[in-house]
Amino acid sequence: QEVSSERWIAIPEPVMDVLGIWRPSPMMRALSFEKALGTPAKIYYKNEGVSPPGSHKPNTAIPQAYYNKEFGIERMTTETGAGQWGSALSFACAQFGMSCRVYMVRISFDQKPFRKIMMQTWGAEVFPSPTNMTQSGQHILAAHPDSPGSLGIAISEAVEEAAGRKDTNYALGSVLNHVLLHQTIIGEEAKKQLALVGDYADKIYAPCGGGSNFGGIAFPFFADKAAGKDVTLVAVEPSSCPSLTKGVYAYDFGDTEGLTPLMKMYTLGHDFIPDDIHAGGLRYHGMSPLISHIYELGMMEAISIGQTECFQAGVQFARTEGIVPAPEPTHALAATVRE
Repeated sequence: QEVSSERWIAIPEPVMDVLGIWRPSPMMRALSFEKALGTPAKIYYKNEGVSPPGSHKPNTAIPQAYYNKEFGIERMTTETGAGQWGSALSFACAQFGMSCRVYMVRISFDQKPFRKIMMQTWGAEVFPSPTNMTQSGQHILAAHPDSPGSLGIAISEAVEEAAGRKDTNYALGSVLNHVLLHQTIIGEEAKKQLALVGDYADKIYAPCGGGSNFGGIAFPFFADKAAGKDVTLVAVEPSSCPSLTKGVYAYDFGDTEGLTPLMKMYTLGHDFIPDDIHAGGLRYHGMSPLISHIYELGMMEAISIGQTECFQAGVQFARTEGIVPAPEPTHALAATVRE
């Protein structure tokens, strides 16, 4: 699936059975939000928070766990930043009777203890990264004993462990082609839901860290755009980790220690560490090669917004629509408020 040229990939029945717990996810019109903004625009939002782990991440965690189980893998390792991906893979592994070990960025591990408890409830082991359990972690700690960690460091640790065990594979929650493929279930549903009310999107806004959230909602609309539809796709990233808007388009490693293959992407450098104060996810140093490619071609837009403005938009959304959004989608909300 990472290199497939097929237009459609069939979803296996065991995967569909688990996805059916919460999919299709609701498409809502934010009428109270519109009224508060005094806008004539119609604002729709796709609520991926209804999944058991509370984000879009299990859309790819479930198939990744399933395929690994089918090939005889017993354990999965991964990294997580704010905790959504670690939670999703922990849930997915529980569904298929697999073990899961999560290396969680230390600053998030300290700031978000309940994410750790959620992962442990689903049977996963969770460790604050960098750790002394891997050579990668030991190398970082020797140079920076008080390192807050980064996704790049946590990826190095998880990849290193998986590479040393035959019963273990590594899973990534964003960036890679197959991950964005799995996430397009969001946009495919969104198009059908909009069609049910006789509507279509003029602009798509989505938060963008490694790219799976943006790709998931935007890529099905990108197919329409490529066929001539007038739709604008806007990736919204934090100003504290602006890989598209401030990065360079180059070959770079996906992790801090250089254990992964080189990928051509917009990157801030594989040794980049976001400021400790940055809340939420969207902290990855690079960007999906697919998204990087269409951005380089000028077929989508990207903006970066500071977290104070994002949080203000999130609070306004909570006070009007009733849903308290995660830090990540508040970036898309802030861009919507600007528009």
